[in-house]
Amino acid sequence: MILDEIYKHKLLEVEESKERISLSRLEGALAGLSPTKDFGAALQTGGGIKLIAEIKAASPSLGVLREGLDPVALALEYQRAGATAISVLTDKKFFHGSLSNLEEVRRAVSLPLLRKDFIIDGYQLYEARVAGADAVLLIARLLDKKTLETFLKLAGQLGLACLVEVHTEEELKKVLDTPARLIGINNRDLDTFKVDLNTTLKLLPLVPVDRIVVSESGIHNREDVRRLEKAGVRAILVGEALVRSKDVASKIKELLG
Repeated sequence: MILDEIYKHKLLEVEESKERISLSRLEGALAGLSPTKDFGAALQTGGGIKLIAEIKAASPSLGVLREGLDPVALALEYQRAGATAISVLTDKKFFHGSLSNLEEVRRAVSLPLLRKDFIIDGYQLYEARVAGADAVLLIARLLDKKTLETFLKLAGQLGLACLVEVHTEEELKKVLDTPARLIGINNRDLDTFKVDLNTTLKLLPLVPVDRIVVSESGIHNREDVRRLEKAGVRAILVGEALVRSKDVASKIKELLG
């Protein structure tokens, strides 16, 4: 189980981070920060499906996606080509990301930024805010309902939006019983890393209309986007198809039609 391995490593990683930079030091850094950008509002403004473009150098299932990936250069390409927001993977071991990537991207672009990682400790929400995130990913599979509610509340206090990710009907029911407004439906099974776009199409009718649904993973071409848009999806999160593209701007134009 890949997710179990990631979770065990993340526990150690967070403890090491706490030893390196104390929570009180992060809390002290909050005072000088600019207000966050409204991630949720960005996904609802104007017509058409919204694109969260992801900066992802590698993945456990596919290995390295782009050699020598420059996060800032890619972020600027995304911004110029019409992405609504940018997702920055900050997991080091499994995805070759880092918090410093997020910090660098924040200095370079004006779009809302999502910290994509495996959030298992409130400390990581402070890290995300200080590094320049406007939103964080919370994975329902990793968090019980009480912890999820605690993280949603803390994120709100820090000015962070939360994209809460589900893959099954059971996870969706748990999340809909919380104040979460942004629901990510991951088409990838985090146990096997197999992808099926029908996951979104199956779960979407169960989501109340007042929530914003983001379809994640396995979105490669205009036909995929058209299927999702027709079903009522408001936003998509795309990484692999963009990172591997030789012409990012053309790929974004193709996806968004």
